[in-house]
Amino acid sequence: MTKIFNLFDFKQKVDYKTEILAGLTVALALIPEAVAFAFIAGLSPLTGLYAAFVMGLITSILGGRPGMISGATGAVAVVIVGLSVTHGPEYIFATVILAGIIQILAGVLRLGKLIRLVPHSVIFGFVNGLAIIIFMSQLAQFKTLNAAGEMVWMTGPPLWTFLGLVLTAMVIIWGLPKLTKVFPSSLAAILVVFGIVVALGIDTKSVGDMASISGGFPPFHIPEVPFSWETLQLIFPYAAIMAGVGLIESLLTLNIVDEITETRGRGNKECVAQGTANMLSGLFSGMGGCAMLGQSLINVSSGARARLSGIVAAVMLLVFIMFGADLIEKLPMAALTGVMIMVAIGTFEWASLKTFRRMPKSDVLVMVLVTLVTIFLHNLALAVLVGVIISALVFAWDNAKRIRARKRVDEKGVKHYEIYGPLFFGSVAAFNEKFDILNDPEEVIIDFSESRIVDMSGIEAVNKLTERYLKQGKKLHLRHLSEDCRQLLHNADAIIEVNVLEDPHYKVATDKV
Repeated sequence: MTKIFNLFDFKQKVDYKTEILAGLTVALALIPEAVAFAFIAGLSPLTGLYAAFVMGLITSILGGRPGMISGATGAVAVVIVGLSVTHGPEYIFATVILAGIIQILAGVLRLGKLIRLVPHSVIFGFVNGLAIIIFMSQLAQFKTLNAAGEMVWMTGPPLWTFLGLVLTAMVIIWGLPKLTKVFPSSLAAILVVFGIVVALGIDTKSVGDMASISGGFPPFHIPEVPFSWETLQLIFPYAAIMAGVGLIESLLTLNIVDEITETRGRGNKECVAQGTANMLSGLFSGMGGCAMLGQSLINVSSGARARLSGIVAAVMLLVFIMFGADLIEKLPMAALTGVMIMVAIGTFEWASLKTFRRMPKSDVLVMVLVTLVTIFLHNLALAVLVGVIISALVFAWDNAKRIRARKRVDEKGVKHYEIYGPLFFGSVAAFNEKFDILNDPEEVIIDFSESRIVDMSGIEAVNKLTERYLKQGKKLHLRHLSEDCRQLLHNADAIIEVNVLEDPHYKVATDKV
């Protein structure tokens, strides 16, 4: 057994009891989520459950972050619902397979490191928005069908009964860890509420009221779509968006679990695992998915730190589908609702509210904007993209203002401009304002020892400055260019002509140490 665990990167000591109990808790929490997301995507409940099984199993074995849980998600469901409505499930399966291929390529090309470009303010906004979405999605459980077949808010005894059971679950999840951590509090809450409902014969909503989860082993199925260019043109945009959304949510979840567990996951390995899982999900009649922050937090908060919990969750989910559907369908939704509300409360970064007065206004703006886009558009990829773009623009603006030039004339009458700060598209205007070409002496040196020429705009600025000095019959030297800047100028030589001279009295310094 130990050799098998080492094969799948089980390097840490495994607490089998904790891992198994955490996995069982996650499996129970996965059922209503998978069914709900399948409905959102316009697919059958089993399509979501099969996706949760395949995604959870494959990513737990091959993924780059032990303890992280993957399954069918709302982010993916929102992307594919349009295609599902217009073309049906077969095209969804083909789209999921193609999305998996794209994600594998992203991992092979080592694009997982791009998640480093996501600022902390964006992560705060993402997490807070997702927490609010998780909470708001639970409000639907407080609705019931009326005589006309319409969903209306509960009232009277049914409402108070359901609310009482939810609060009971929440109190257990909050209070049990203060007494003992031997048994996962989320699983204890589910079992206690289930026992209360059965013992007192309480009539309340159950998992079976959503849909039947009874089924067999996920059937292997090659999507029945035309293998043509037209089909590829149809599904590729959906697959590309699904792949992007899935990787963004998975890599952000990986970072958050890293912070909680104080360990480090492997982003590129997770990309390959997510892609492999999605490919197999499409081949085994699943709707695909990605990492699930809520279930991952349930798993980690239950004490799980290894891959075993995710494997147990996936296997137990399949066992429930194949053999335990009748029992699982009797689970009260109030218990699962209480678990998910506590997940939402634990997910929200409450500390971020205290930093409003201490954080830069730009970071506060980014955090709030990402949260709002996440909540109202339910598009996590767009929210993160908007946050990254705004943060990048703010960063560029701040650095554009930092360029400085200290001026002096030496004993030989040569004027020196010592440049501080990066020279790039945002700082070109300020850079040009530093020079007094008409009144400068016959020889000028620009010292870049504490500066960098970053991009094409910086090269062009230096080129035009050189031309302006030459028109006045003056000689311009570029001094202390780092090796990367010299290479950048050399590479651009076919496009522009820059006069890079070395003064014999000054040695050119490079950053080769």
